[in-house]
Amino acid sequence: MTVHTFAPTRFYNSLGSHEPALTIGDGDTVVTETIDARGFDRVGRKRGDGPNPMTGPFHVSGAAPGDALRIRIERIAITRPTGWTFQVLSPNVVNPGAVVRFPVRKVTDWVIDTATKKAHLATPPATLRDWSVALEPMIGCFGVAPALGQAISTATSGPYGGNMDYRGFGEGVDVMFPVSVAGGLFFLGDVHAAQSDGEIVGTGIETAAEIQFTVQVVKAKAIGWPRGANKNEIFTIGNARPLDQALQHATTEMLDWLMQDYGLDEVAASHVMGQAVRYDIANVFNPAYSVACRIGRKWLTDLRRD
Repeated sequence: MTVHTFAPTRFYNSLGSHEPALTIGDGDTVVTETIDARGFDRVGRKRGDGPNPMTGPFHVSGAAPGDALRIRIERIAITRPTGWTFQVLSPNVVNPGAVVRFPVRKVTDWVIDTATKKAHLATPPATLRDWSVALEPMIGCFGVAPALGQAISTATSGPYGGNMDYRGFGEGVDVMFPVSVAGGLFFLGDVHAAQSDGEIVGTGIETAAEIQFTVQVVKAKAIGWPRGANKNEIFTIGNARPLDQALQHATTEMLDWLMQDYGLDEVAASHVMGQAVRYDIANVFNPAYSVACRIGRKWLTDLRRD
């Protein structure tokens, strides 16, 4: 297996069948950098345009339509001591009457301290002068080229992944995407130093990062929506609007996963899901909302697979 160090020179604002930036093998590891959602790199130089300029795409040898591409997020290292957010809640997450109380929406700067693993507002309100948040780096936007020759904006998401902004996409997580084109064509970017559930101010703490990931081609693995796993849980992601449709996609994908890999039928899977499922509202800001359907591994240890 090969470790590639890749320095991007071009960034994309859509996920699609673009010319591969690098061809890698099944099982290879890549170390690369990402720029922030407005296109600024580790030294504050503007190298791309929003929304969410992506590094890649990476062509994975042997990946073909009908396979799945598994990405292990090995490491997310924040490379800039600053980040930014918007300073008020998104208008769509509060009652209409509350919106008129908000000041004009603007970008607000943050200081990121990787030594203490905390971030704080650069110019905080008086009530927040001693307040900080723990760093929990995550990938906001990543995925593979969609089917049918589509090139879809990095502002949104779908079965191929994209701008899901789920805080569960951190270090040590495995993520699977359905392969629709030869080589998969994997993109990544939009790292957040931290973020709430829902991305309810319209951003996480947007910043630049170095990411290390490892790829695996899972042959003849038919999946419909992104799947993920960490040491404690498995989860699926549905992307759509309205929110209930995103939930339906995530729930159906979990049902299919339990049937496909754990030997359950619809009734047995429904019993497990009816007691074990937990939902996260991953994103309610983007054109497509995102919902995560989670099941703890403890619920699956006693399942018979004969």
